[in-house]
Amino acid sequence: MFETQLPNVESLAGNDLATLRMLHRDIHDRLEEMIADPFANQLQISRLKREKLRVKDAIERLRSSMIPDLDA
Repeated sequence: MFETQLPNVESLAGNDLATLRMLHRDIHDRLEEMIADPFANQLQISRLKREKLRVKDAIERLRSSMIPDLDA
């Protein structure tokens, strides 16, 4: 059902913030669908949750790299 492979977050790190946000939203939507199904594969749900966190971390790293360092 949800056996599609997700793109590697590290390969998306060079892409723009919007792409990562769209990926994060797609994973979120898949998770909501799977969680609503009482017979969903719990292992796959767990993997998607971890992937969602990896994407969120990549978003934060990209956002922080966009903020210039200020000399005090």
